[in-house]
Amino acid sequence: MKEQLFIGGRKPAIEYLESGKSVIRVLVQEGIKDNFISKITAIANKRGIPVKFLPKLKLDLLKKSEISQGVILEVPGFEFTGIDTLIQRSLNRNKLIVILDSIQDPQNLGAILRTSECAGADGVIITKHNSSPVNETVIKTSAGAISHIPVVESVNLSNSIKMLKDAGFWIIGTHLEVNPSKTKIDFNLPLAVILGNEEKGIRRLIKDECDFLVKIPMGGKIDSLNVSVTAGVILYSILAKRGFEVI
Repeated sequence: MKEQLFIGGRKPAIEYLESGKSVIRVLVQEGIKDNFISKITAIANKRGIPVKFLPKLKLDLLKKSEISQGVILEVPGFEFTGIDTLIQRSLNRNKLIVILDSIQDPQNLGAILRTSECAGADGVIITKHNSSPVNETVIKTSAGAISHIPVVESVNLSNSIKMLKDAGFWIIGTHLEVNPSKTKIDFNLPLAVILGNEEKGIRRLIKDECDFLVKIPMGGKIDSLNVSVTAGVILYSILAKRGFEVI
């Protein structure tokens, strides 16, 4: 049985409720009356989800209550999407998937989920082992994005990449220590972008699975970006190559 999660924060609560995902109950701090709380309780009532009002002291005792903003959702453990479902969804939408090879910081994972959803990626694949679990911190940092973007948990990333290739996806890896591929990339093809671990980057065996390797040029004295920033740079660069007006 999956461990229940507690999602604090008004915007994440609204996004999660509106997504239609399962919610056990809504916990609201007594005495708070504003438009956000009214909207949250209205959505919960419409969906038939129990709403319980608690004194601030009791709400504060719950996990992650320091970021609750007066409301907490109690939800079942996070439900992952199957890779076949994600592939079909992507081929019917934007043909863009993000792969995370052993991202361990939950705030990085949440930020990447947010960036991926904003950039129109169709889903994110994470590794089951050596990765951050999808927990309250991830959900909070995603600022509601996790309610709208499918997440696949891969037991064997090489097999997942093979399935993507068989479906027509080209694999782009981000790497600091190699010369980028000089082969011209057709950015209108179905693409999957791999981002590596915060410290070690993409594992060697996964790097060997890539069709292309790209490197973000650095104009300053620091030679790397935070992985969540890298995600934004790469994804919006792809959008620009596809003809979207980024700025």
